[in-house]
Amino acid sequence: MKNLYESQRSMRALRKAAMQRGVVAILDIGTSKVACLVLRFDGADRVDDVDGLRSLAGQSAFRVIGAATTKSRGIRFGEIEAMQEAERAIRTAVQAAQKMADVRVDHVIACFSGARPRSYGLDGQIALETSVVSDNEIGRVLAACDVPDIGSGREVLHAQPVNFTLDHRTGLSDPRGQYGNTLSTDMHLLTVDGTMLQNLMYCLKRCDLELAGVASSAYVSGISALVEDEQELGAACLDMGGGTTSLSIFLKKHMIFADCVRMGGDHVTSDISMGLQVPLSTAERIKTIYGGVVATGMDDREMIDIGGDSGDWEHDRRTVSRAELIGIMRPRVEEILEEARSLLDAAGFDSLPSQKIVLTGGASQIPGLDGLASRILGQQVRFGRPMRVYGLPQAATGPAFASTVGLSLYAANPQDEWWDFEIPAEGYPARSLRRAVKWFRDNW
Repeated sequence: MKNLYESQRSMRALRKAAMQRGVVAILDIGTSKVACLVLRFDGADRVDDVDGLRSLAGQSAFRVIGAATTKSRGIRFGEIEAMQEAERAIRTAVQAAQKMADVRVDHVIACFSGARPRSYGLDGQIALETSVVSDNEIGRVLAACDVPDIGSGREVLHAQPVNFTLDHRTGLSDPRGQYGNTLSTDMHLLTVDGTMLQNLMYCLKRCDLELAGVASSAYVSGISALVEDEQELGAACLDMGGGTTSLSIFLKKHMIFADCVRMGGDHVTSDISMGLQVPLSTAERIKTIYGGVVATGMDDREMIDIGGDSGDWEHDRRTVSRAELIGIMRPRVEEILEEARSLLDAAGFDSLPSQKIVLTGGASQIPGLDGLASRILGQQVRFGRPMRVYGLPQAATGPAFASTVGLSLYAANPQDEWWDFEIPAEGYPARSLRRAVKWFRDNW
């Protein structure tokens, strides 16, 4: 735990150094695509002068000067499966973005999905040594949190204080500089499979890139797709990618829960490929142009030319009705949404003040998905597009780029995490803990 604390601190220092120089790369490593943005921080020296816990929403003095995306290789379920292929894909995206920006980038901030995330809610309390809350006191109260036994081979990816209580006043986002006697905090801890994280770090090292930060795709998608009111009052973001569907829940502008379903748009494509006996590339084209999840009477009569170049004329001249295509796609989409529903139930999402669900990600663009999602998830559902970022190419403004844009906002304005404070060396106990949102239900 302590080694990870130190490595996260050194990454934060690298990020600050890169921003002082004015340029940093953003790398979104997904199952279907690797996207890279090069950001220029014109007001780099001012970004970290903000006192207190930083707001999620809003853009801080940066603009996109380079952007590139390439098809993923060697990545499955958001995790690196073939190191050399993944390295080639990352190099391709980074070099193309650097070429567009006409600048060399050494530092990257990366995000990834998968790696089996797990959420915990922690709490801690101390008596203040001085009557005014300082950075040192924040470090002490974070150290007082009972760190759960997260299991061998797992690493902490995010550890964010989400609420402070000073004497009898709760709901404080930043108590620094305030007077009191007793300080307590509630912290959200997100852990992931350590091997997957090490593979990612090693892959970036092979690409001659220095990692200046790493984040969960579920978290950064929520930052870009949820509006400020939704982050404040409580909302879930469902980022439907190629290999995974990431879920994050926000309340009081902090992420309080994250998990992922190990299915996504690629599984729908695979079902079409098997159902219609066509190559994956043809299945993807058919899904993109004709796909849907709600059949009407018209769809029985709308015929789709499957096409192909197998050389078998009869096989290549086949047609299929759109209703049949929907019949292949719908069960898999329903399965993904049912899995997401069970995660929301396990997290106690129903007890939050607002239960808005925002769908984003490339696979969320299937026609009719919002209606199906409303029926299965039983909540208010809307589609979310990422926030507008200055300099972002039009091609990168769709839902498929929610995590890429969110990572830019996170890089410019990260929330305080455990490693931003001096934690006393003895503050590493171990005890098992509850899940995060259950704690919120009991305490808010």
